[in-house]
Amino acid sequence: MNGPFPRPGERPSALASVRPLLLVVAVLLLGGHALATSLPYDERADAALELRQALLAARASQRPVLLIFGANWCPDCRALDAALQLPATAALLAREFVVVKVDVGNFDRNLALAARYGNPIKKGIPAAAVLSPDDQLLYATRAGELSSAKRMSARGIQDFFSKVASLARKPVPG
Repeated sequence: MNGPFPRPGERPSALASVRPLLLVVAVLLLGGHALATSLPYDERADAALELRQALLAARASQRPVLLIFGANWCPDCRALDAALQLPATAALLAREFVVVKVDVGNFDRNLALAARYGNPIKKGIPAAAVLSPDDQLLYATRAGELSSAKRMSARGIQDFFSKVASLARKPVPG
């Protein structure tokens, strides 16, 4: 037998008949590992602790906190996260915000945190809220502005967060 395929009339060896199956299994395992390491929301994270740490960092840097609510099962949440990783948008977020991603699971996790900040997830995820360094709500998506993120362009997402950053810079009436 030459190569991975038998010649007409030849019987494939046991290894040759298993090789394609092993290749498929290896690809699935490696692909599953890549998927598991690239999920945007840490389902085991303590969102309240991460928020407290972000507020401390926000006070030190005088930047607002951007909470991004979503879930790993949500295609729009994954699309938004991919757009947020693009260089121009990533630079904007790093410059303007302290970012915390909050996993809402199947709308059964961190709901009290969402409710505390105007329930931005009411009209769908992904959703966002922006907090001042002293934990005051400055902005929240209330009409599902990001819930169709997979249909938004990367530029549209960048423009959205640029406008949100501009809103967050305005003084809070008080």
